Amino acid sequence: MARPPRWQATLDASVEEACLAVRLYNDSAEARAFEGFVVHMHLAWLYLLHAEFIRDDIDYRYWDKNYKRRLLKVDGEPKMWELERSIKERWPAETDPTRANLALFIRLRNRLEHRHAHADAALMLSLAGHAHALLVNYESELTDQFGGNQSLALRLRLPIFVGTFTPQGEQALRRFRKTLPADLRSFVTQYESGLDEDTVNDSRYEFRIRAVVELAPKDPDAIAMQFTRYEEMSDEEQEMVVELGRRGQVVTRDRKQPVSGLDRLMPKPATIEVEAGIPFVFNLSHFTAAWKRKKIRPPEGAADPHHTNPDFCEYDEPTGSYRYTKAYVKHLIKKCSTAEGFKEITGRPPRVKPTGAPAAE
Repeated sequence: MARPPRWQATLDASVEEACLAVRLYNDSAEARAFEGFVVHMHLAWLYLLHAEFIRDDIDYRYWDKNYKRRLLKVDGEPKMWELERSIKERWPAETDPTRANLALFIRLRNRLEHRHAHADAALMLSLAGHAHALLVNYESELTDQFGGNQSLALRLRLPIFVGTFTPQGEQALRRFRKTLPADLRSFVTQYESGLDEDTVNDSRYEFRIRAVVELAPKDPDAIAMQFTRYEEMSDEEQEMVVELGRRGQVVTRDRKQPVSGLDRLMPKPATIEVEAGIPFVFNLSHFTAAWKRKKIRPPEGAADPHHTNPDFCEYDEPTGSYRYTKAYVKHLIKKCSTAEGFKEITGRPPRVKPTGAPAAE
């Protein structure tokens, strides 16, 4: 059995924190459900980004500014990047909606004190769209970076709930929202005043979806809840959905069934993706030099062909070939985007691509 990747334990801890956060959020008997959700999603995101850094060989430790070779330590352990520093590495642009959403909850976590215990439910209602975006963004990052087999869809269930299905219920929720303390209302308003309109209206910052109750005939092949994708609607249907406004939220994501080679690439497609993402010429010769220099996989004819870097490459026994992960492609793109990184990875000086150059062959 192949050894687990170095990042697996950190990723497992991240998923456990996310699942706990959702359980707390959905537990109506939990007095401080929203606070628990914020705290545990904070940890889930921190561990997720740290798992990415481990996989991509990014040093996320703090170093002493006065002594370049001395690590800063806390209780004898190296001090690691906190979430705020980590998101700056992952999303350098301040206007990125995912980063803006995370930054909101980082600041909010610092304000959740015992004096706001009575406001937990009102805060949950006011920031429901932001909380759902936080979770949806996590799911997207999790599966984009580590594959569909890590999806929360394999661990979570849609909760049974009563939404705003009556005018009386809607008015009750509107009145309840007004019980939120003024300092917390102004906190969100002030934070959003510093964001541009495109970021505020992006679903990655605040997730909004309208759930419409429909009476349907019983169908043995149907499920209790059915979802229609916005992009699959006609123009008229999309306009109608936009006009409906926002009252309820439901999170949904496609589940990929296990397939051999899912999210894996052969050398040529991987090479094409790398060259498309960097300013230099990158061909199969460069790709081969890269895996050889960094020992991503054993050479041809090796006694143990399974001895690969599992983060980046897998040996396919039935075909006797090697398949490369999306993570490896992203790693190569990041490293080879600069002349210094290109030479470090391939051992060769880079050549700038001519204008209109064809894809790598």
